[in-house]
Amino acid sequence: MDYIPIAIFWGLALIGLFGKRSILIYLFFATMPFGSFAAIPPGLTAGLTLTPTPIIAALLFGRTFMDAKAVRFAVSALCAPRGLLLLTLFWVVAVAVTLLMPRVFADVVMVTPMKMTGLFHTEALVPTKQNLSQIAYLTISIFTVITFARLMLETRYQQIALKALCLGAAITVATGILDMLSHYLPLTPLLEPFRTAKYALMVDVKVAGGVQRVVGLMPEASAFGSLSIQLLVMLYFLRHAITDDFLRRRLVPVVGGLLLVFTWLSTSSSAYVALVVFGASVFLEWLWRGKTARKGTRKGQELELEFWVAFVAAAALFTIYIVRPETFDPAVKLFDQMVLKKTHSSSFEERSFWNQISWEALLSTFGLGVGMGGTRASNEIIAVVSNTGFLGAFFYYAFVLQSLLRRAYPGDAVNTALVSGLRWGFLPGMTSGFLAGTSADFGVENAFLFGTLFAAATISWHNHRTSQSVVDRTAPSQEVTAA
Repeated sequence: MDYIPIAIFWGLALIGLFGKRSILIYLFFATMPFGSFAAIPPGLTAGLTLTPTPIIAALLFGRTFMDAKAVRFAVSALCAPRGLLLLTLFWVVAVAVTLLMPRVFADVVMVTPMKMTGLFHTEALVPTKQNLSQIAYLTISIFTVITFARLMLETRYQQIALKALCLGAAITVATGILDMLSHYLPLTPLLEPFRTAKYALMVDVKVAGGVQRVVGLMPEASAFGSLSIQLLVMLYFLRHAITDDFLRRRLVPVVGGLLLVFTWLSTSSSAYVALVVFGASVFLEWLWRGKTARKGTRKGQELELEFWVAFVAAAALFTIYIVRPETFDPAVKLFDQMVLKKTHSSSFEERSFWNQISWEALLSTFGLGVGMGGTRASNEIIAVVSNTGFLGAFFYYAFVLQSLLRRAYPGDAVNTALVSGLRWGFLPGMTSGFLAGTSADFGVENAFLFGTLFAAATISWHNHRTSQSVVDRTAPSQEVTAA
């Protein structure tokens, strides 16, 4: 039974590899909710779990860079100071640190291992297979950046990727529904073939008050909540770049609303904080669009519609609160338990312990780092700096800042919507990782963000300069003809 999903996955993957590249793009997003599914039987990989999305990302990279022109683009982009050079330097530092530091500081530095064997557990730093697996995942993430940097130069692939994003979001909602129903209906045999990862799966956990955490087909509720909020953020802020009216006006609001519900049902404290940041970003984006949108335009009409929808929803909630204030008691209690009182939980203490040991390990290596997969943290920033050292962290966050400063030519509606949406969505989309990230690998989901930002800004200004060049060349002949 377990081999049927694997066969289906590889059948679709091979069709995409040797057929239409768009199939791989759809699979890239469609497989994101299957974080507990081992696409290759762990028995064949020495117990290492390889999930579907990084495999699809690697195949998409190979499919995209089959010709010499694409390879030249990749080399040029990876070496360009205004391109992806900072990301390249981050990768070089990460590889060097991972190959050297676990050996140089072996049995000298204490770390919290990626493969946990107990609470508050530490071990002496030594080379492990987690070093290789984490550097492999990071390499795939960087390949994914350059892949989407190449693909999203074309309008056709931009729209395919946005449609695939909608598909991935819808499948995430579907997996959440199935997981919820499995606690009341005999659906467990249907879900088990997709829960074959060898790392710990926490799929049947309740929080205070007996609330069942929704995990979908992810390894744990926090991972499902993080994915749900990240997809919600991308859907909301990128919807203006979708040219298909049905998707933009019908599907996105429905799926986005359901993702909001499942983010809440995940009961993930980091996802809850990300929701608050998302709300603040939405409000600020409304103010920004209100200044730039003109009445009667599509942008202005959509802003007006969103305002009235938000007004009606707020009025309805306020009315319920006045009439039946006890209705909100379960939600308030849950938020209080999972966020406000999180610092008193054993989980918070353990995660704080991870961060403390990882920071001490960084200082014990004189700021050089312990290598990818060398230590487990519970904060992305600490994970990056402890794994790759101060130098690696400098290159990575300099690249993040450079990406956020990219902008499209104002007259290019679609690419401007892409760049603007990705910039507005960056902070709420990354909040869960900042609060609970255990690895220095930024992941293929964020790789899509970085690659698309680069491509949309690059092609927008390229098209503008090309059109200006054409005008400059034709202007003299037009003047002569007129004369």
